[in-house]
Amino acid sequence: MTQAAAVPEAHVSAQLIRQLSSAVANDQHFDDHFEAEVWMTDMNRRLAIYLSDPHQRLELLKSIQREALRASLDLQLVLSVIDVESRFTSRARSSAGAQGLMQVMPFWKKEIGRDSDNLFDPDTNLRYGCTILAWYLKVEKGDITRALARYNGSLGKTRYPEQVMTSWDARWWVDS
Repeated sequence: MTQAAAVPEAHVSAQLIRQLSSAVANDQHFDDHFEAEVWMTDMNRRLAIYLSDPHQRLELLKSIQREALRASLDLQLVLSVIDVESRFTSRARSSAGAQGLMQVMPFWKKEIGRDSDNLFDPDTNLRYGCTILAWYLKVEKGDITRALARYNGSLGKTRYPEQVMTSWDARWWVDS
């Protein structure tokens, strides 16, 4: 696991706080059955090395698909971030205190006034993580390397983005 993901910056954007608050409050679902089934079948096979329970894999993949698409993120990018951050362990905790699949820092809950949210819950964690990552991609004008470094709290360094991109290329890449 990485040192800390989605760490606070010197000043957390009020717009990001509003977007995260809105995302956590709204539950939208993606509903393209054919594409979902093709993707699910492929990713289910790949995810089996991390999660042996087929029901658990399916539920996690549905959540990843829903949250990544809601945030307009590439599904494989989200899988790669989770791979590097937690190796798909929903109860993961970093030495810096980041929690869950996408290693979200608990300060985000306080920032949006939802102290009771459980970042170890995969759906909640994915909602937060995808929203934060999408925001950083917007801030960085689509520059994935800078957005990933910002997500990890290592802006200006490339180690973490390189780890995510290596995971994406080696395990999660899908030809369009």
